[in-house]
Amino acid sequence: MVKTMDSIRIVFMGTPEFAVASLEALLQAGCKIVAVITAPDKPAGRGLQVTQSAVKKFAVSRNLPVLQPEKMKDPGFLEKLRSLGADLQIVVAFRMLPEMVWNLPPMGTVNLHGSLLPQYRGAAPINWAIINGEDHTGVTTFKLQHEIDSGNILLQESFPIGENDTAGEVHDIMMRVGASLLVKTVQGMLDGSIHEIPQPSFDKENITVRAAPKIYTETCKIDWHLPVDELHNLIRGLSPYPGAFCRFENKTMKIFRSSKQRIPPEVEAGMYQTDQKTYLRFACADGYISAEEVQMEGKKRLPISDFLRGYRFGQQTIV
Repeated sequence: MVKTMDSIRIVFMGTPEFAVASLEALLQAGCKIVAVITAPDKPAGRGLQVTQSAVKKFAVSRNLPVLQPEKMKDPGFLEKLRSLGADLQIVVAFRMLPEMVWNLPPMGTVNLHGSLLPQYRGAAPINWAIINGEDHTGVTTFKLQHEIDSGNILLQESFPIGENDTAGEVHDIMMRVGASLLVKTVQGMLDGSIHEIPQPSFDKENITVRAAPKIYTETCKIDWHLPVDELHNLIRGLSPYPGAFCRFENKTMKIFRSSKQRIPPEVEAGMYQTDQKTYLRFACADGYISAEEVQMEGKKRLPISDFLRGYRFGQQTIV
């Protein structure tokens, strides 16, 4: 019997909003989702109210069965997973899976990754592509294997990154592009039009591969001695989360949007200039970074004009 979009049994795994778009696209394409696996509910916010993942909320709204295992190797969970009789598993923005899970269905497990593999394997591909100044990125569907993000490539699609695009804006584009690519991937697997392509090995001399490791606090600290291009890319690559930060008048300031001025700085790197009405700029190695959207510790995120309207400056250089 030939498998079709509405006859194969699919288990979907995902947690954040990014994954919801893919799950919705699969349902709209007629796919039969026999279960959704997502992160357990957890306390969040000031009141520590129990919060459901974005994927769970969507799945419940569509009356899809939901599983929320604490541990992927739990015998009870594995038994339930086997009983679903899935032909295919699809993973979008979920945790790492043990082999006993990803190797279970006959068609394997397909993952959607936010880069053009083998570039930017790892936890933060969107952030690092922007931080490194890439002018394009994309999405990849691939088969899960032992080493993270190293499985055979199924399909890829690229799109441009604007010179002022933030990680949040690229995320939203990628969410839509990825959802569409995932549907094409399932269809291609069913009609035989997709041929798996092994990823190039890291150890080949003619291949330069950039990684996308987890973002740590030290990554987010602004070093004003760097060139304007690097700083601008860092700021937008960490916006809106976790946010690039600096010390400003003995407090922490996060900068979410910036613009560049390539003119010889008149003051030392890290010092600021402002008219206290329309601009706040910081000297760096080869020019200035103008802060366009900021947030002081304990305060709201504000456009620079609103921030300047309500801020009292200290004694540092003001022009």
